[in-house]
Amino acid sequence: MATTERRAWMPSVLPVATVALGVLLLWYLGAWWLNAPGAIERVLDPAGQPWTWPDLLAATLSMERPVLPAPHQVVQDFFSSLVDWPVDSPRNLLYHVAVTGEATLVGFAMGTVLGVVLAALIVHSRTLDRALLPWIVASQTIPVLAIAPIVLVILGSLGFSGLLPKAVIAMYLCFFPVTVAMVQGLRSPQRIETELMHTYAASRWQAFWLLRMPSALPFLFPALRVAIAAGLVGAMVAELPTGAQAGLGARLLTGSYYGNTVQIWSALLMSAFLGLALTAAVALAERLVLRKRPQK
Repeated sequence: MATTERRAWMPSVLPVATVALGVLLLWYLGAWWLNAPGAIERVLDPAGQPWTWPDLLAATLSMERPVLPAPHQVVQDFFSSLVDWPVDSPRNLLYHVAVTGEATLVGFAMGTVLGVVLAALIVHSRTLDRALLPWIVASQTIPVLAIAPIVLVILGSLGFSGLLPKAVIAMYLCFFPVTVAMVQGLRSPQRIETELMHTYAASRWQAFWLLRMPSALPFLFPALRVAIAAGLVGAMVAELPTGAQAGLGARLLTGSYYGNTVQIWSALLMSAFLGLALTAAVALAERLVLRKRPQK
């Protein structure tokens, strides 16, 4: 039995492991190549001792402020921030995860509600379909880096600061995939199904909740996985123009100010883990919601 299970998962794990090892090797080669000039200039030549290629390799992989940190340096800084500092310390990555995660979740909730409402309006009104949908698509052509300072300035002038501006920018990236997917999902019921609802004299509201919304759920959840990942990006970008003191975006900004590339990469690693955790949570919710849904 154990042998059968091992054979079942090996074909799926082996390609992933091979790609991971390839990326790791390329990363080390890139660190050696990019850090070599600085290692020679700042470490080996000032020592005044003859050096060999192994000395150069060791120096490039242990620089304090490398151009490209080696993977083991990023991992060491990552775990050091988690273990050596209390959770409520700004030096702990979990502290920044809580700040960015809160803005992401609030923006995700706002974007989901906005996307569903816009999709419902578009589906039920041809006028709104023609009027709203082109502008919704056009809104995504504006780079979030350009719109973030504008949103922050406007909301700041109205007295809003802290969580809400970041959540609004996260919402800006979240609502679009939800809107597009929900429009397709709400229009997915077949004509015979809609005619059956008319036969039962169901109101438009009843048809929406009893037919259109259940039919749209398989379209909604894949869009939610995309939306929450986009919302995380929006929350991190929103932390950059404000010079925020907390959040993964602020951690990246601090690392860039002081040339601490290891800190930048460890923050990027934590943001990747946060994105995976958020999308996994949405996938779990999808499994729970759709588990008892009757299959057509």
